This record gives sequence, C-alpha cells and structure tokens, in this order.
Amino acid sequence: MPTRFDILLQGYLAGTLTPPEVEEFLQLVKDRDLRLPDAVQQLLATAEHPPLPPEKETALAGAILRRARRAERRRPAYWLAAAAVLAIAGAGLLYMLRQERVAPPPQTAGTKNTIQPAYNQATLVLADGTTVPLDSMGNQQIRRNIRQSNGQLHYTAVASGNAPQINTLVTPKGGRFGLTLPDGSKVWLNSASSLRYPTAFTGQQRVVELKGQGYFEIAQAPSRPFIVKVNDMEVQVLGTRFDVMAYEDEKAMNTTLLSGAVRVKHAAAERVLRPGQQAVLEGGSAHFAVQEADTAKAIAWKNGLFLFDNMDLETILREISRWYNVEIVYGVKPSAELYGGAISRSMSLEAVLHMLEGSGFNHLKLEGRKITVLP
Repeated sequence: MPTRFDILLQGYLAGTLTPPEVEEFLQLVKDRDLRLPDAVQQLLATAEHPPLPPEKETALAGAILRRARRAERRRPAYWLAAAAVLAIAGAGLLYMLRQERVAPPPQTAGTKNTIQPAYNQATLVLADGTTVPLDSMGNQQIRRNIRQSNGQLHYTAVASGNAPQINTLVTPKGGRFGLTLPDGSKVWLNSASSLRYPTAFTGQQRVVELKGQGYFEIAQAPSRPFIVKVNDMEVQVLGTRFDVMAYEDEKAMNTTLLSGAVRVKHAAAERVLRPGQQAVLEGGSAHFAVQEADTAKAIAWKNGLFLFDNMDLETILREISRWYNVEIVYGVKPSAELYGGAISRSMSLEAVLHMLEGSGFNHLKLEGRKITVLP
C-alpha cells in the first residue's frame, strides 16, 4: 500500500500538489533523504515511460533533495504563492530528464505559432571579416585547423610560421554553441554571448575575451595561465572548471568555480576562489564579494534548466528574453514575490510562461515575440 511519502512524491513529479502539500513533501524529503533515490527509482519503474538511465534518476532525486534543503534554509517571501510554481516545476524537470534536446524544426506556413527555445546556432567571425553561419546540422571544414561537426566548433593546433589570428564566436539571442580551443580547452557559450580568441596560443599566457556568459573547462598547462578578460575584470586559471556571467543588462558579474582554482582581478581588488565559491562584482563597485555558490544554479543553463531560487520575476524574464529571443515590456511593475523551482529549457516559451503564471500575482501576455507583464 503506498505511503503518504509515495503519494506526495508522485504528485510532486506530476505537478498536482497544492502549496500546503508541497510544504509537507519537502519536509518529508528533508527528514528521509537517504530513501529518496530509491523512491524515485521505484516510482519511475512503475510509470508509463521509458526507464531513465541511473545517472538521470540520481540527478532527479538530487534536485528534489537540494530544493528541500534550500527551502528549509531560505524560505522565499510569498513562498506559498511561489510553491505552486515549484510543484509544476517538478513535472518540468522530469520532462527535461526524459527528453533529448534537439534543434527545433523550422517554422513553416501553417505551423502553430510556438516559440521554441535556444538551440545550437552561432556565427564565426574570422580575422579577415568573413562570417560563417553555424548550426546544429552543419559539418564543414572551415579552415585547415577549424572544423564544425555535430553542433560544435573544433580548433586543432597546427604548426605555422604565421602569427595567430583572432577569431570571434557569436551566439544570438535564442542561440548557444560549444567550442574546443587549440589547446584542448572547452567553452560553452550561452545565448547573446561572444568569445574572442586566437587561432593558436603561442605566448606565455592563453588569453580570451568574453561577453555574456560562458562555461569553461580548461586544459591544464601550469606554465601558461589561461586568462578570461571580461570588460575590466580578469579571471586567471591554471586548470579548472568555472562559469562567468557578465551580461551588460545584469546588475553584477559572477564568477563561479566548480573545481581547481581561479584568481579574479579588478582594478586593485584581487581574490582567489576555492571550489564552490563565487566572486560577485556589483556594477560600480571596486571590490569583489566572495560567497558560497549554488553551483547547480550557476551552470543550470548549460545543463538545460532554468533554476530559480529566491529569484524575482524581472531577473527571470531577462533570462527568458535571451533564451527565447523575445522582448519584455512592463505594463505594470511586477509584484515582489520570489520564485523557486526548476523548469526545463527545452520547453516551448508558451509552456514556461504558463508555469510562471501559476503564482497568480502577474499575468504574462505573449504577442509575436513580445511578452507584456500585466497585473
């Protein structure tokens, strides 16, 4: 006979719990977290869906557990209002874990007007000004040491007597793309971002310039530090995994370290981060604030999620604007409630807006590629 915990777990994943039931479920998760992975596995085994790989079952259980712990530590204002979004988000997370993310089909006449999420698309700007469009399906040899395949751009180190040239990879709103640099370092660019880099690293330092947001996995070369320049800030690396978020329309630049070590520098300020820490540089500030990071939140975009934890609607809509390439218009100042939850980035814009409206505080009207916030 199903226990109360089993019933609540099933309702949470289906998005059918009431706000008080969400509260009850999260408390039970916190009290019996060691049982959660087994419970998720048993529930999914009885569901009418293909089985999930073990690592995805673990990811789902871990996401629910992290949400329960954060809810206990930092209860958002208007939590009961936001809890409805959280309940629905459980279903969104499950949806993401069950689906493969592929490029959406092109819209044609007669196709329902559904705005699809970002997919692999970018423009490569070569040193001579030549532009090369890139997408998920392209497979092409662009230059002797540059190849596009399977939605990724790959550089290989080639001996040459010529000086390295500077290329730029640009992702539009509604786009994302991956890049392997000549030293083997890997970069993932989020929407509305760009990376400027040499076609070969020949000096004592490996230097690139970022705008927007990028996730980096740096090939180790202790004698040649890797440096990411972001406006007048520098992130210096020896070998590590980290994320830099520096959109011009955000209030702060964030550098989040997942492993290894980085040194962040701005004017006279300089800090060394440990894994799990985040350096925050507020606009107009000359000093970093270093804090413990929610690393899952920092790289949620790379893992296919919108992850909201005490996040206001304006911040959420800025992310949505970049991801779906839409304009945000405020017909009214949005309410001050804070949202919590996880929503798959592979869902259509209409589905995401429906989830956000679940709080009942603001209404979101979609016309063409414009979202208007209404009372």
